Amino acid sequence: MSGATHGTAPGPRLYDRAAELAAVARLSDPTGTGGGGILFVTGGPGEGRSALLARAAGDFPGAAHRVAAPGHRVPWSGARALFAALAPGAPDVRRALRTARGEDGVAAAVSGLLGDLPVLLCLDDLHLWDAHSRAALTAAWRRGPLPGRPGPRWLVSAARHHRLPGVPGAETVRLGRLGPDGARALLGDLCAPPPAAPVVRRLVEEAAGHPGVLVAAVRRLGAARLAGVAPLPEPPVDGAVLTEVYGGFLEHLPADSRRLLTVVALAGRTGRAAARPGGVAVDAVLDGARATRTPVEPLDGLVADGLLRRADGLLRFEDPFLGRAVLAAAPASPHHRARRAGAARTASALARGERHRADRLGPPAAARALAPVVRGRSHLVRGLAALADGPVMDAHEALLRAAELLRGRAPAEASDARFLAMEAAWAGGDVDACLAALGLGGDAGGTERDFLDGLAAALTLRFDAARPSLARVVARDGAEDDPRLLLRAGSAALVLGDTAAAARVHARALARARAEHRTALLPRALEHLAYAELRDGRYSGAARTAREGLRAAERTGQRNVAAHQHAVLALVASVTGDGEAVAEHAGLALDTARPHGLAQAATLAEWALARDERGRGPAAQAAARLAPLVRAGPRGGHFALRMLVVPCFVEAAVAAGRTAEARSAAGEYAVWAAYGVDGAAPALLARCRALLARSEGGGEDGEAAYWFGEAVRRHDGCGNDFERARTLLAYGTWLRLRRRPGAARGPLRDALVTFERAAADGWADHARSELRATGGAGGGAADPAAWGLLTPQQQRIARLAAQGATNREIAGRLTLSPRTVDHHLRGVFARLGIRSRVELPGMVGAGLPAQAGGTEAKGLVSSRARRSAGPS
Repeated sequence: MSGATHGTAPGPRLYDRAAELAAVARLSDPTGTGGGGILFVTGGPGEGRSALLARAAGDFPGAAHRVAAPGHRVPWSGARALFAALAPGAPDVRRALRTARGEDGVAAAVSGLLGDLPVLLCLDDLHLWDAHSRAALTAAWRRGPLPGRPGPRWLVSAARHHRLPGVPGAETVRLGRLGPDGARALLGDLCAPPPAAPVVRRLVEEAAGHPGVLVAAVRRLGAARLAGVAPLPEPPVDGAVLTEVYGGFLEHLPADSRRLLTVVALAGRTGRAAARPGGVAVDAVLDGARATRTPVEPLDGLVADGLLRRADGLLRFEDPFLGRAVLAAAPASPHHRARRAGAARTASALARGERHRADRLGPPAAARALAPVVRGRSHLVRGLAALADGPVMDAHEALLRAAELLRGRAPAEASDARFLAMEAAWAGGDVDACLAALGLGGDAGGTERDFLDGLAAALTLRFDAARPSLARVVARDGAEDDPRLLLRAGSAALVLGDTAAAARVHARALARARAEHRTALLPRALEHLAYAELRDGRYSGAARTAREGLRAAERTGQRNVAAHQHAVLALVASVTGDGEAVAEHAGLALDTARPHGLAQAATLAEWALARDERGRGPAAQAAARLAPLVRAGPRGGHFALRMLVVPCFVEAAVAAGRTAEARSAAGEYAVWAAYGVDGAAPALLARCRALLARSEGGGEDGEAAYWFGEAVRRHDGCGNDFERARTLLAYGTWLRLRRRPGAARGPLRDALVTFERAAADGWADHARSELRATGGAGGGAADPAAWGLLTPQQQRIARLAAQGATNREIAGRLTLSPRTVDHHLRGVFARLGIRSRVELPGMVGAGLPAQAGGTEAKGLVSSRARRSAGPS
């Protein structure tokens, strides 16, 4: 949450914080010299960092802005949150963010937004900000205020273990625990009427001066217990209280660090190690970690960060509450309870030096003692966890095992496990593993039997056998209300090539998941829908869905789903020509896809990078990036995406002179197109053949002309306007090179209009340059009749510009951004066949309509003239 205050609302009452409040007062003192200042506040979970920031914001005499850590840690998300707080709703926040990416950019951008007012910026939880934003802020702090500017004051909170940047002149305060008097005063604030005296004594003792623990304990007690009528639970500060206080902190630790902390906590709780006041032996912890397959690499970092203390060969928690919270937050499924029990016994045996017993007390023996259904469910949980955030083939193995154990014992769960195992293998690009998952459905019947048989037939390229079965799945499951069955039906529709039906069914699955509050299923439903919309050519819808899916995936810790959504966003950005967004989203997708084996997300991300490169011109680089994606085999592209990438590869390879490779890929694509599972394939195949014929010198009435004509004709029935525009661009370019500029202008104008409607700036620039080369834009006389081709918005903008209004003035008049005005003007120039706004008055003067817009523009110009003339 971000907000601004102006010193009118007092902050919360604080106790035992005299030194901290004095430091805040020094920072906020308006009579202080030297401009801006920086105060860092560190503390543990629940110790009051946010409360101190709220108090400082409420007491500050000028404007104060509080900015929380953003909910997702993608590059520059923190800086984006900061700028959004300083200029809420401003349309140019993204531009300001781009300007700010550099050593001095953040300071300049923040100063520009703040002006000369005294401002306090309160940034909470710096340790949760992304690395890019932290680095830029550090550079700004070290640089200091800009010359002639007072500079903002910065109050920055961070977890105690976070390493603060070295900033000259910065002050640091460390929050501690409350004394008994402060704890009693806080209890008086929390409870009305005050608790009974024995209850106060017990709570103050149990909370040990920790304000967050005290607040959480009181929240969980009812009025009867606080009044002393009912007995307090034992202990009053239990695992639920500590999970509430420390749970968020533990979630943000790396998984390996959490696991190692659990080993230390278990070892300290069992055997004689629990009675040793100094902690548990380091050797025992290391051996226990090896026995439970827990990485020990994070140990030095945990000690350096102050979460653990190591002395005299012993380890202990610096904060005892943290150790108890680690145990309370450990998973509670049957599998994990068995694993925790086994780990506890192992750690206890190692702490006593009984290494020969430790080998026999590990989790495998405990797991083998469980019933098959319990073991199957534990594998299902483990597979789901890996499918969300881990190597997908590990998830496949766990889910496959779950399906085997649950088959015949828990049919519904076995069915889920089979489908999820297939999805994991699909994401990993392993056809054999997909077939292995489908082959476990020997006891399935009805619609599931159709799904398993149909998908197996499709994966082995027997589409004639696959169609009837998968069509029945779409018809039956598509009418269900169960979101799991709807996802299965949508997947079947995609395999059949019916992208419109897939998008429709997946939209229903998403609606049901929302209605049933299926929080864990929601990111997967959004992932499926975004991909279906992308395949159907609905790029703006795919982008909206992917952004929502990205937020849902990050909230639930499903990094694999987030990687897929980043890949979709990268591919959409490659259509719009936003190279910066392509690089950012593709990079984030590949950061997860490569280590986790997400072949589908990796292929989409690489495809997006290549399309962006091709849209900007360097065909050789795009062809080199695409070549591995169209190859079969372990080092090739994803099996379900290879053929979709071929048309892009052929275009880039022909332009780069790699004709033999292009012809080979086109030959394989022709076989694929004959299966009839991709509605756009016939048109794209014709385009590939036209490009190949063009590279070999097809004459104006020859093979190239025939195939270009066929491609345009076949595009009219398949519905993907963007690919149709790319075909028209290629056709128009070929006609221009054949010295037929008049014939080229029609396809090029149609392509330009489509690219502009899709906001595909890079492709529109390419089409515009080709159109100019024909003399249709800037190369010949303007065509007044072309005015009728302009949209009403373009006509208004053109009239205002013809009267001399600037882009910024037009933007203010029409409630647009200057960038949008510039985008529309470039479209106006292309359609009117002129070079720049200098030629617009001639078009208006030639008899084009100008009455309404002319009056608006004259009003703008007249007001500018009055301002420049000064007061009368």
